[in-house]
Amino acid sequence: MNKPAIPNSFRTGPDEQGMFGIFGGRFVAETLMPLILDLERHWNEVKDDPDFKAELTDLSTHYAGRPSKLYFAEGLTRHLREVSSAKGLGGGAKVYFKREDLNHTGSHKINNCLGQILLAKRMGKK
Repeated sequence: MNKPAIPNSFRTGPDEQGMFGIFGGRFVAETLMPLILDLERHWNEVKDDPDFKAELTDLSTHYAGRPSKLYFAEGLTRHLREVSSAKGLGGGAKVYFKREDLNHTGSHKINNCLGQILLAKRMGKK
């Protein structure tokens, strides 16, 4: 009897061919593949390294202001509760905004940059 394959997902990562189940692949010029494979090898070495994670967490907290603050949207919550109650649907939701706009860079982009910079540093790039 055939044993079912473990479903691939973003949590388990791609297989050796870069596939997420039937989706994905590696669509890169062949001349770049050695560099991509080197990057992948280094990432696989550091992704579970506690020192790498600690440095990324430290930078995220003390430089990028992570985790970003939550803001309770009192007016919107009140409105939704009134609408919900008027329609006989119950209490409604409490709404919070995750304020990415309050971070130093004003967006989520710093998250990606910090990880890339630390990986490049580990790879010996200058």
